[in-house]
Amino acid sequence: MRKKIYEIIEPSGNGGKLSSVYDFVMMTTIVVSIFPLAFKTTNSIFQWIDYITVAIFIFDYLLRLITADIKLKKSVASFFLYPITPMAIIDLLSILPSVSVLNSSFRLLKLFRLLRTLKVLRAFKFLRYSKSFEIISNVFKKQKKVLAAVATMAVAYVLVSALVIYNVEPESFNTFFDAVYWATISLTTVGYGDLYPVTTIGRIVTMISSVFGIAIIALPSGVITAGYLSEINKDDE
Repeated sequence: MRKKIYEIIEPSGNGGKLSSVYDFVMMTTIVVSIFPLAFKTTNSIFQWIDYITVAIFIFDYLLRLITADIKLKKSVASFFLYPITPMAIIDLLSILPSVSVLNSSFRLLKLFRLLRTLKVLRAFKFLRYSKSFEIISNVFKKQKKVLAAVATMAVAYVLVSALVIYNVEPESFNTFFDAVYWATISLTTVGYGDLYPVTTIGRIVTMISSVFGIAIIALPSGVITAGYLSEINKDDE
């Protein structure tokens, strides 16, 4: 029975038409659930949409939880490991904002707007039904050591650049956080223009930082693209 449920709720399962219908219902529910977020005000219709969609999400979460051992193949440990998997966390965070008990508590803390914003995470539930995301996920798993090394390099670059500019231009950057913010947008070559150096030395540091930033940003792009093409070619074989 549980195996049949697993085949139905998993996008890549062998549940036949039932699996396709389930996928369609879930994708429709996701779209409908985030529709009210496009409006600043709420009404009874939006509230009922929220109640119904969150009930479906809870039902889906419970089905995935009781079939966790089939998915993760780790026996009893699967039921404890599943809630901390990325997609399970997204599922849970998309449910919590609509739980009335939590809503009341967070209103007291004046965090209701933040809680409402968490509903946007429901859009990420689409990733479960995306073949392309499955391929990208496999790429990240296989290239995690290389990507971790690049991420470490990027963090080191940001901190070193921030330290340099913070000491070169203390008048332009009031706090070290401002310098870290500047280094981050320099790394991504965005350059909002709200923080910028005014001295010659500071501008030289900015130019060097931007050049290295382009190189660092290009590294993960190349790794992911190569891995993605490799996965696609593997599927075609």
